[in-house]
Amino acid sequence: MLQNDNRPIALFDSGIGGLTVLRALMDQLPNESFVYLGDTARLPYGSKSPQTIERYLQQNTRFLESRNVKAVVVACNSASTVLLGRGPRQGVPIYNVIEPGARTALKFSRNRKIGVLGTKATIAALSYVNTIRSLDQAAMVYQQACPLLVPLVEEGWEADPVAKLIVERYVGPLMAGDDGLDTLILGCTHYPVLKKIIGEAAGSGIHLVDGAEAVGAELAADLASGRLIPSASREFSLEVMTTDTAPGFLEVARRLMLPHRIERLVEVDISLPSLLKP
Repeated sequence: MLQNDNRPIALFDSGIGGLTVLRALMDQLPNESFVYLGDTARLPYGSKSPQTIERYLQQNTRFLESRNVKAVVVACNSASTVLLGRGPRQGVPIYNVIEPGARTALKFSRNRKIGVLGTKATIAALSYVNTIRSLDQAAMVYQQACPLLVPLVEEGWEADPVAKLIVERYVGPLMAGDDGLDTLILGCTHYPVLKKIIGEAAGSGIHLVDGAEAVGAELAADLASGRLIPSASREFSLEVMTTDTAPGFLEVARRLMLPHRIERLVEVDISLPSLLKP
């Protein structure tokens, strides 16, 4: 049995949002190296059909597996939704962000009344509803699609007054009912960037669940148990790639990743036939 595995852990998202997962993993797993892919050429995923997202999932996973990684984290709720519908697979372990987030929500909820903010794809697929109910049939789950939040984060407008107005428009109706929600899942990896204003809109006493932190804890547990082999290298590395170098991406990414540093971006073409062979 291997005593150590210095291969990196890979992550992908449609854009900047998955960097919230990367930052959480770097905080929790300081000895590991990472590879990140932002599929910015095809952003956003949340408004695409399940068939299209499935194709993106396959292409991104195969590309990252070709980089000799030891695990792949699907740092995107819309793609994780598609992943949940697939059966067991051989090869590199793949982690989604929905199941860890659902388990964490149930852990913190006192009354089993849980709200979910997500993209249209995640909400339409009932991803959190089905996952939470499979874990606790007594739980009640209330959803709200928030299609404008991803573009706000990608533009770096999280501090703009318009972000507060839009968040209040989405969160207000969810919290205004008589349902008595006590837990709110940030069901898109872009949303932790807006965590402060989402918390303000939700009100005091509402526990916000960040799937980035939840999946980090799951990976840490697997490294501790031996399901994944930890790195013994002191030569940490971070490679950040995009499928299109959008203006302003690096600036926003560096701000979101603080105190961690992104030195540069590498633009890649994941459609190369040699990378898409079964």
